[in-house]
Amino acid sequence: MNILFCSVGRRCELLKDFRKTLGDKVHMVVTDNSVYAPAPAFADVCYKVPLITAPEYIPTILDICRKEKIDAVTTLIDPEIAILATHRKEFEELGVEVLAPYEETAKLCFDKFEMYKYLSSKGIRTVKTYGTFSDFDKDYKEGKIKLPVFVKPRTGSGSVGARKVDTYELLKEVTEKDPGLIIQELMTGKDMDADIYVDTISHKPVAIFSKKKISTTIGGANKTISFKDDKLFAFAQRALEVFKFNGPLDMDLFYQDGEYYLSEINPRFGGAYLHAYGAGVDFPSFIYKNVVEKEENPQQIGQYDENVVMMMYDSVVIDTLDNLENRMREI
Repeated sequence: MNILFCSVGRRCELLKDFRKTLGDKVHMVVTDNSVYAPAPAFADVCYKVPLITAPEYIPTILDICRKEKIDAVTTLIDPEIAILATHRKEFEELGVEVLAPYEETAKLCFDKFEMYKYLSSKGIRTVKTYGTFSDFDKDYKEGKIKLPVFVKPRTGSGSVGARKVDTYELLKEVTEKDPGLIIQELMTGKDMDADIYVDTISHKPVAIFSKKKISTTIGGANKTISFKDDKLFAFAQRALEVFKFNGPLDMDLFYQDGEYYLSEINPRFGGAYLHAYGAGVDFPSFIYKNVVEKEENPQQIGQYDENVVMMMYDSVVIDTLDNLENRMREI
């Protein structure tokens, strides 16, 4: 399988997991905009590409797909998901499976306020969200929402800018300075998430790995513990019915007052997918079965052990500047 990871950045361990599962049955091609990205050290081929906002970006990625005979493409950053989804037809014409959601789903996932409105319209429990201070203010004065609240960028990623706000005056100030912030009810229940694989043939979830967050940093959870709950599995499957996903995704959830609430969905390999893989939930093998063997994966939801703990830590790649520059090919 020739797989292309776009915007690979720091995702070294993910590439190692693909190699561990597939060995010489996988040819890993990666892209990045910087020669200082560490993950290319673990790939077979790396291309230096323009910024994802450049008009020549998608033509460049399509050229790489032709040259490397790519079977499947995915991205590891949120802003690129909708770009790949929008150009799905062009990739499919080259025989490339796009491991990203379909266009409308991709747009909903990137815009947290639109996602809130959509989930609410479908009757799926989610975190109460306001797109403007004036909308919040109306409900606040009617006693429908109380302080403190949580604010975060409407289209941000990696938890950047997300924080609790305790007072009315401060909330008004921060939202006036940054109108791109959304305001959410402060959830005080358990913070958890699920790594999910949606089969590219059946378009149904075939694996769900749930974990409680023990510790988080900017970018996501860095210490988690696995658990199982049929109620969570049922809630996740119900939520997925109203979207069109394709491949791996990460679902953020809260458990409060005996119910699950969907916070957001990142339709890509989550940063803490490494936990799922370490517990035996093997997305690389699912992708291989779909893309190369052209077969559906059997459902294996909840097939892992509870109380498996992930403790993430930093590592390094040491190399010379010459090697870094020589590793990056130009298309």
